Amino acid sequence: MLSDGEDPRIVLERLIAERGENYADLSRLLKRNPAYIQQFIKRGSPRKLDEEDRRVLARYFGVAEELLGGPGARVAIERKSRPLPAVVPVPRLALGASAGSGSLDEDERAAGVLAFDANWLRHLGVRPQRVSIIRVDGESMAPTLNDGDEIMVDHDDDATRMRDGVYVLRLDGVLMVKRIATGPRRGLFSILSDNAHYPAWVDIDPSLVAIVGRVVWTGRRLV
Repeated sequence: MLSDGEDPRIVLERLIAERGENYADLSRLLKRNPAYIQQFIKRGSPRKLDEEDRRVLARYFGVAEELLGGPGARVAIERKSRPLPAVVPVPRLALGASAGSGSLDEDERAAGVLAFDANWLRHLGVRPQRVSIIRVDGESMAPTLNDGDEIMVDHDDDATRMRDGVYVLRLDGVLMVKRIATGPRRGLFSILSDNAHYPAWVDIDPSLVAIVGRVVWTGRRLV
């Protein structure tokens, strides 16, 4: 239960723990440096949340701004009360997964975040803290995926859970998005391109491939 009059830092830390969030992702949601929320809670710097930051966090967690240090009537809010729809920040990585000749870009810095409805992510069967958005480069997966598409990658769905489907992977140091198909030869699989004009790798030893995650969603710009 969130109590009226508690220190906003204690309230925020409790919300983070209860919802399974982390400091860095919330800081990126506010377009701050990754240590911003941790410094606020652990070091008291800044002394209080900026008004806009407080508003965003209150809407994100579905609580009254007053509980995070804002003005207004003192209202106690139970965690089980019906919250406003929550959105989850998903990092957009500063790299592309090649669907062409192959990308050597290993710069995995977050280049921003995209917000998704938490209930929708649960419907996809993914954990919000274990997904990221990556850009598709090239046409080898057309028409399934086109150059410039944004894909959501589930990093929990790795080599230990791998099954037929579209994955982001590294082969010979090259980051790519391809279709993986298991075959009759036990322990081996094939890496396929949906575009017939691009090559395939048949009966690959799994030890040669690093699975980044399974593609669970895609979005694209209409022109």
